[in-house]
Amino acid sequence: MKFTKMHGAGNDYVYVNCFAERVDNPAEVAIRVSNRNFGIGSDGLILIMPSDKADVRMRMFNSDGSESEMCGNGIRCVAKYAYDHGIVGKKEISAETGAGILTLQLFTNEANKVEKVRVNMGKPRLTRGEIPMTGEAGARVVSEPLNVLHTTFRITCVSMGNPHCVIFVDDVENFQVEKYGPIIENHEIFPRRTNVEFVQIISRTEVRQRTWERGAGETLACGTGASAVCVAGALNCLTEKRILNHLSGGDLELEWAEDGFLYMTGPAVEVFSGEIEI
Repeated sequence: MKFTKMHGAGNDYVYVNCFAERVDNPAEVAIRVSNRNFGIGSDGLILIMPSDKADVRMRMFNSDGSESEMCGNGIRCVAKYAYDHGIVGKKEISAETGAGILTLQLFTNEANKVEKVRVNMGKPRLTRGEIPMTGEAGARVVSEPLNVLHTTFRITCVSMGNPHCVIFVDDVENFQVEKYGPIIENHEIFPRRTNVEFVQIISRTEVRQRTWERGAGETLACGTGASAVCVAGALNCLTEKRILNHLSGGDLELEWAEDGFLYMTGPAVEVFSGEIEI
């Protein structure tokens, strides 16, 4: 199997061009290639596929083999690969995902290679039924108490096509993400588990985020998570609707615009290509 390793703000995946390759058992392949000691090493596997609804289709598998609806950092790299490798020839493309069809704007350098991508992440989904969570389906979850290991957190939950639980903390660098992340991910109120964002407010327009990603553990960046943080900050009146988010692997620009859509802008980097026996 031919593959390309790429990352968006340090959130790295193994990408396979399924216009040319065939992957029959993607969940098993994801587990194998993601292993950082015995595989290629990544947060998961992303398949770049033909679509009858959009320019390309993305399927994304976490390092534990579970399939997720969307990946904000991953989709920027899908767009870069599709343009740089000649699958598409335009600088505004559509991509089919498990969270719907998204529109991406590509920014190229002097060598006509994509360096940065702006993604229309869609409208955030704010009710318990949409996230999904247990409880009253039509209710929002904004600064709701959640008790974990004798500690009460205030959670704000958002779906960006996949579930997110945002928690604001005073000192994110020293916060025990690995302790609380997996417990909240698998909490009974989240029937499909959840991603968890721990966030420190720097100013009205700037935050610092660490992410415990569903099915992958702590990752260097999460684009859908950063989008959810932008929404959660505004809902709690802690930030403006346009922010700069500092993630462990790099920065993302987020805007919850007047049209109700969430726009994310960030880098996309190709690291290397190769072949592996599967």
